[in-house]
Order: sequence, then C-alpha cells, then structure tokens
Amino acid sequence: MIDGPARASPASAATNQPPAEVSFGEAARVWARIGLLGFGGPAGQIALMHRELVERRQWISNARFLHALNYCMLLPGPEAQQLATYMGWLLHRTRGGIVAGTLFILPGFVVIMLLSVLYAGFNQLPAIDALFFGLKGAVLAVVVEAVLRLGKRALKGRLMLAVAGAAFVAIFFLRVPFPAIVVAAAVLGYCGARLRPAAFPSPAAISAEESSASVVDSMMARGALGHARPSARRALVVLVLAAGAMIAMLRFKVGMGKTLLGCAVLGATYRLVFP
Repeated sequence: MIDGPARASPASAATNQPPAEVSFGEAARVWARIGLLGFGGPAGQIALMHRELVERRQWISNARFLHALNYCMLLPGPEAQQLATYMGWLLHRTRGGIVAGTLFILPGFVVIMLLSVLYAGFNQLPAIDALFFGLKGAVLAVVVEAVLRLGKRALKGRLMLAVAGAAFVAIFFLRVPFPAIVVAAAVLGYCGARLRPAAFPSPAAISAEESSASVVDSMMARGALGHARPSARRALVVLVLAAGAMIAMLRFKVGMGKTLLGCAVLGATYRLVFP
C-alpha cells in the first residue's frame, strides 16, 4: 500500500515534473472534488477527470487514460465511475478503488437530492424556474466542451474523425444499437491497424510519441504496480463473486417481486456486479 504524503517539491513543480507518489488523503480530496464538480453526465465527468488527473496533476498519462477509457466503455454500467474506480485502484489498490468509486458519486448524489427537493417544493416560483432553465444551458455547454476536449486528444487524423462522425450519425439519426456500433468500430480498428497503421496508431505508439511523465509511469518503473498485473487467481475470484451476486439477485427478484425493498436489493446487487 502507498501511504505517507508525496507532494511535488518546488523544484519539481518548476520543471513541470509530477510527484513520485500520491498520498491517500490527497487522492481522496481530489476524488471528492471531482464528484462535487462532475456535472454534465459521463462526458463532463470524464473531461473533468482528464483535466484534473492528466493535465493538472499528471497522475496518469494521456495515452494510458484514453486506453483505460476505451476499456471501460466496453463494460456494462457507468463508464465514468468505472474509470474513476480503476484510477483509484491503480494508485492505492483496493481501498483506493473503493474510495474513488464512492466519492465519485456521493457528492453528486447529495447535490441532486437537494436540487430535487428544491424543484419539487418551489418549482412554481419564477426565480427557481429561471434557475433550472439556466442550468440546462450550462450543462449543455459543459458537454460540448467535454466532447471537444476529449476529441482533440483521442482522434488522431481525418480518418478517425470520419469514424467518429459516422458513429454519431448511426446512433443519433439511424438509431443503430450501441453494441453494433462498438463491434463495427472494433473491427474497423483491428483491420485498419494492419492495413494503415499510421492512421490507427496503437496505444504503445501514442505513449512513445507523447513521452509524458506521470505518477503511474513512475510507479511502474519502480515496480510499485504489481497489483495491476494480470492474475488468473484474481480473475477467478471475481468471476465466482459475480456469479454468486447474480444468483442472489435472481433469488431476490423471485421472492420479493416488485416491492420497494426488492428494487433496492436488485439495484444494490447490480451495482456490486457491474460497478
């Protein structure tokens, strides 16, 4: 485990070098900040994480961030929370993942609850109605800015821009199912990387091109990321736990029906299986 403070020294800050490690307390404060400011849905949350973790603090490189994002997009469940959980686990193992995943949603949950109470109790007031109308425009601006920010980082070249545009047309105008778009993009990327590797660079090639230092790169160079190596034992344990949670979910569904308690248990179990 990684304990103890590890803040950047004035000399390293002057040379724009990341700290060697990140203390658990500092990481918890950053995750709470991201959870509190993460408006705009997954796009806004992911862009905020990119700004805080990649650009501002240099905890993780841009290439590794985008590689993790691509993987989380393939998993069931909210990709933004999965990405935050993975980052927390990468830095501080299991406790880091739990804290990052919890703080990522807890502040926003409290804010949404307060806004819901405010809207339900005082939506007839012109000032409150104007407030929520303004929030719509602000959230839209956050989403657009997030798409542009991530697009500039992730889309290299005109061909990848064309693929992104075709995916948008397919899902928004043609109503093509999202899994079909993901599979088509994966097949296109696989074939394109072999036919035109310059237009479809691999994550390793992007990392070598950017050559940006980060906390995770420093930890990997020191051998501090042993927990991130593939493990058949860990994969088997997770598979058994997931299967047990799925069986428990089915049993609760049959026994409780559509009662409020049954819905709560189903939702909690689903989040345990697909966090």
